[in-house]
Amino acid sequence: MERSDTPRVDVEALEGFQEFLTFTLGVEEYAIDILKVQEIRGYEQPTTIAHAPSFIKGVINLRGTIVPIVDLRIKFAVGKAEYTPFTVVIILNIQNRIVGVVVDSVSDVMALKGAQIRPAPEFASTVDTKYIQGLASLEERMLIVVNIEQLMLSSEMALLDESAR
Repeated sequence: MERSDTPRVDVEALEGFQEFLTFTLGVEEYAIDILKVQEIRGYEQPTTIAHAPSFIKGVINLRGTIVPIVDLRIKFAVGKAEYTPFTVVIILNIQNRIVGVVVDSVSDVMALKGAQIRPAPEFASTVDTKYIQGLASLEERMLIVVNIEQLMLSSEMALLDESAR
């Protein structure tokens, strides 16, 4: 009998689960669909673009592809946008468009059942929850599950032209 150091995944045990990458912005923990994540990189100063919204930090050259970099801390107005050795860029592939998002740190990958994600509560009109898929409560942790595709494809992000939508 051969011994393998590669862990086996029990596919039946994962049935009904969806995997999410969790990350922090300020003191809050967020989660996005792992299938949208292409890679995770350390933060590097992007080339700034004149007249871009403040949350678009600029662009980087990723193996020949020009990638816009969005700072989610600025976009969501959470915490102060400080760039430390823990600051990372999550490279996303959304409908064949590559976009990077800056976050404070990446936590882990978590499998959640649909029933674990509760709808976001209704707030006054000053709080925009249209990009929040829901909230997941796990023991002492509360995850804000973001519909990252809907956010990145929104007209307010100005990342795609109208013909691509």
